Amino acid sequence: MINIKHIPKLILILSFIYSCNTLNNNKCTSIYLIRHSEKIRIDQNEKDPLLNEIGILRAKKWSEIFKNIKLDKILSTNYKRTISTAIPTSEEKKIKIDLYNPEDISYETFLKENKGKNILIVGHSNTIPGTTNVLIKSNFYNQIEDNNNSNLYYVNICNGIISHELLYYPLEREKSKDSI
Repeated sequence: MINIKHIPKLILILSFIYSCNTLNNNKCTSIYLIRHSEKIRIDQNEKDPLLNEIGILRAKKWSEIFKNIKLDKILSTNYKRTISTAIPTSEEKKIKIDLYNPEDISYETFLKENKGKNILIVGHSNTIPGTTNVLIKSNFYNQIEDNNNSNLYYVNICNGIISHELLYYPLEREKSKDSI
């Protein structure tokens, strides 16, 4: 027999169990979007340059940032600089890099197929903000400055509710340069 003074505790426990079950049944999708790391800029005619030394360091930094984040999928455009940016994280997570074309992807289908997954997308200064805007259904983010490779766009979609945030992860050399 239940003592009447324990009913509030019972309601609290049942509410907690219900909310846990509800959270587990409503899968949230988390998408992390980054621009490729710094590229070699010696030849302005080179359409597909490799990463420079700083870009290689940044790619490793991204891997460190994502080390404790569960990722199910990594997408990259089919360019050396984006693939090279994704490789350290891909190797750390033991996840293959899937290629995508931001102009040919249906984001509605993409979201349906990846519901409940955590995804990293590596793109370009002129594609990542636009992709983020499509995902959040708002024209919120502007094109990235050409010298900015430090932005991390985070989009979370849970129960139809979209939240997003722009984070900035400079390399140590950028931090010291900013403080001068």
